[in-house]
Amino acid sequence: MENLKVLFEDNHIIVVEKPVNIPSQGDKTGDVDMLTIIKKYLIEKYNKPGDAYLGLVHRLDRPTGGVMVFAKTSKAASRLSEQIRNKEFEKEYLVIADGKFEEPTGIYEDYLWKNEKNNISKIVDEKSKNAKIAKLDYKVVKYNEETNLSLVKVKLHTGRHHQIRVQLSGRNHSIYGDQKYGTRGRGKQLCLWAYKLTINHPTTKEKMTFECYPKAEGSWSILKNE
Repeated sequence: MENLKVLFEDNHIIVVEKPVNIPSQGDKTGDVDMLTIIKKYLIEKYNKPGDAYLGLVHRLDRPTGGVMVFAKTSKAASRLSEQIRNKEFEKEYLVIADGKFEEPTGIYEDYLWKNEKNNISKIVDEKSKNAKIAKLDYKVVKYNEETNLSLVKVKLHTGRHHQIRVQLSGRNHSIYGDQKYGTRGRGKQLCLWAYKLTINHPTTKEKMTFECYPKAEGSWSILKNE
């Protein structure tokens, strides 16, 4: 993939911008995925014979674009995975959501259950079997009265399946373009973007933050005045 956007690279990690509609790793569709794209980039850049090691430590849903970090060594993969378990791995998202939020900032806490058969999640009672707690906080950046859409920053405290999409839609703030949980923008691109990632470097321990933003076009044109 000639237009792979690399935000940072050293001997231990590579941070890239994942385009929308590309899987994080190979799936049953057989479509090209980020793991394969970056491996090819590493093999070509460093003239590696055969294969290149690349560790997938976190994922973004196929329709979601934004910042992803991959490990270039098994030690880095292990240490990044440990950060995720210890909740030291900070992920923040931009969304365009339906409606006006009652409060400009807030915390959503729910219990979610994933239906493996249909690949959807829903909010359930905490006593429900296999229910997992989901927590996020949000901040409204801008509300567009004309379109009745809100530009919102979301910070995840847990990493549940389709978490942001489910928790927002459960409060009538579904994400614009969400085919599974939404009502607005059907057929349009999902307006969910992983714009900010903060990690501790796996060897230097330095705190590092990486950012990238969606192009202000199409549904994201609400960003033009930001």
